[in-house]
Amino acid sequence: MSVKETGVSYYGLSYPEHARRDFQEMIDHNCNAVLLALSEFDIDFWFPNIKIITEIAKEMGLTVYLDTWGIGKWFGGEPPSLFLNNNPGNRQVSATTGESLPAACFNTKAFRDYFFGICEKLAYEVDADGFFWDEPHYALPKSYASITGGAGDDWACRCPYCQRMFEEQYGCQMPKLLTPEVKAFRHDRALDILETASRKIKAIRPKSKITCCVHATLGTYYVTENRGYDNWDKVARCDAFDVFSTTIISYQLPQHFFKNITQRTLDIAKKYDKASQRWLMSYYQEPEDLNQIKDVVHLYADMGVDSLFGWTYRGGHGTVLAAPRALEVWDKLGEAYGEVLQR
Repeated sequence: MSVKETGVSYYGLSYPEHARRDFQEMIDHNCNAVLLALSEFDIDFWFPNIKIITEIAKEMGLTVYLDTWGIGKWFGGEPPSLFLNNNPGNRQVSATTGESLPAACFNTKAFRDYFFGICEKLAYEVDADGFFWDEPHYALPKSYASITGGAGDDWACRCPYCQRMFEEQYGCQMPKLLTPEVKAFRHDRALDILETASRKIKAIRPKSKITCCVHATLGTYYVTENRGYDNWDKVARCDAFDVFSTTIISYQLPQHFFKNITQRTLDIAKKYDKASQRWLMSYYQEPEDLNQIKDVVHLYADMGVDSLFGWTYRGGHGTVLAAPRALEVWDKLGEAYGEVLQR
C-alpha cells in the first residue's frame, strides 16, 4: 500500500528566502507536507515571517501544519516557555511533594486565555492547512521510580485551582492518590482544552485539519505514564480532531513493538473514522543499519497508515539533538518516502 502524506518538522522560521530553499530540498526528498514547529518566542518575535513562510510552502505545493511546539511545556518540545517565565503562579504541582513543576497548568484561566489567544491569532492570520497537537501531557514527576523502572507513583496536577475544580465536581477533597475519580478528572480536563481550542480554530478556519498526537506507550500493565491522554479511545472519539497520531519509537525496540503500536493506532483511527499518522525518529538516535529506516517506513505503509512524518528536517543537522549521521538519515528517509508515497 502507499501513504497519502509524507513530511518532516521544520524549525527554520527566520528568513523566507532560506525556507524556500529548504522546502525545495524537502520536495526533492519526496515530502508533500511540512510541520512548522512554532515556539512561544517564534510566535511572539517572528510572526510576520511565519505568515510569509507558510505562503511560500503552500505555493510550492506543500501542505502546512502549525505545531504549538513546547507551549507552556505542556506540549512536547525543547524550547523554553515565555508563559512560565511570566506566570510562575500557574505551574502544575506535584501531588506527592507539593512542589511546583516546570509546566503550565492548562486548567488555569490564565493559561487557557493565553493558549486560546495564540490559536485564534494563528487561525486568523496564518493560511495554514491545519494544527498539530504535539505530545500534550501532564507533567510527569519522577522523584522515584516504580519497581518496573517506569514512572513513579507521583503525578500532576494538584494545584489549588485543580483541587477546587475537583471538589466542585465530586464534592470531596482531591486525593493525593490516583483514584478512579482523579484519573477521570485528569482525562476530562486534558481533553477539554484541546477540544475547545480545536473548535475555536474551526470556527475561524472550518477546513483546518486538526491532528492530535499522543505518546506511543504500551504502559497498560504494571505502570502507565499517566500523562492524561493514555486513553486513546477517548482521544480519538473527540469529533474536533481529524487525525489520530502516535509518536516516535526508538529504533532499539523490537519490531513487534512497532507493529503493535501501529496496529493499535490504525484500529482506533478506523473505529472513529479518523485518518492515521505515525512518526519516525529522524534525530538524535539512528539505527546501526540505516536501511532499518526504510524497513519501518515500508512496514507502516504496508499496514495502511495514511500519513508519515519524521522529526526533523535534515535529521536535526547542526543541533545538539542531531542524529550521528544526520544528513545520511535524511537522505534515507527521503528515499523511503519516495518508495511509498501515493503519487
